[in-house]
Amino acid sequence: MKGFRKLALAVATLAIGAAPAFAFPDRPVQLIVPWAAGGGMDAVMRIFANGLEAELKQPVNVINRTGGGGVTGHTAIATGAADGYTIGGVSPELSFFKTLGLGDLTVDSVDMFSRVSLIPAGVTVKADAPYKTVADFLKAVKESPKGTFTSSGTGTGGSWHIASGGLMKAAGLPADQIRWVPSNGGAPALQDLAAGGITAFTGSPIEAKAMLDGGRVRTILMMTEERHPNFPDVPSAKEAGLDWTYQNWFAIAAPKGVPADRRKILYEAAERTMKREDVRKGMADRGITPVWDTPAQLQDYVKTFSERGNGVLKELGLAKN
Repeated sequence: MKGFRKLALAVATLAIGAAPAFAFPDRPVQLIVPWAAGGGMDAVMRIFANGLEAELKQPVNVINRTGGGGVTGHTAIATGAADGYTIGGVSPELSFFKTLGLGDLTVDSVDMFSRVSLIPAGVTVKADAPYKTVADFLKAVKESPKGTFTSSGTGTGGSWHIASGGLMKAAGLPADQIRWVPSNGGAPALQDLAAGGITAFTGSPIEAKAMLDGGRVRTILMMTEERHPNFPDVPSAKEAGLDWTYQNWFAIAAPKGVPADRRKILYEAAERTMKREDVRKGMADRGITPVWDTPAQLQDYVKTFSERGNGVLKELGLAKN
């Protein structure tokens, strides 16, 4: 009997030792979004999350962490547990926090995988606004005292603020001719626009689609080289004689220090996600350009983008560093 027990114990021990470890991921992954639900980044990340779920075979829960002009959410990504179960959506504001004196967070504070989308800026006004064209709008802005016109769409010094400042410079006006009203993203800014609280929204018209369809707002300019296929009746900046284009980008990132084997699984799953027809079509149908970078492409793009944006921040008088 004792011999039998020893044999049984040995077999059980061998079986336990031979049992495979739990495959990663074996539980839900959270995807932190630093901006409000209903905005452009939120839409992109929810499309991405649906595809990533299919690739990882685990739920991917989108968590909106708003506040601080994007600082709160980006900090949550950078300081999240480096176990592979926290990833996030990074927006261009991460390139500007240090310049704005909002902290030491930079694109080097997180492990950037790749951009996943591009989303163009525009000028959107209330449906009953008297400006039928961007020329009408800019004429009114020029003839009014500085700060009479207001815009919103992100925090102070954020991407859509830079879009506004660059547009003013291209029109021969001071970068801060339009007074900026900070918000936690495009969705609350658009609600404010429709209610008459601000004069214009210089974020992406893609974020305004529901209100455009509902006839509550009108887009009078796309800050692009050519007309956008989803807005064929809206002139581009080039058509309007303005030497200024601007496209926001959203990227996937993780906290630094995720174990190499888990990072590889996440990166490859994200890359496959961006090749999925349902993901690419889901973005394209909303006027969002899906992208996937090599590491070198990402580095070059972010460097050029940051330098251009930081130049506008200096013109706006917001650069602290």
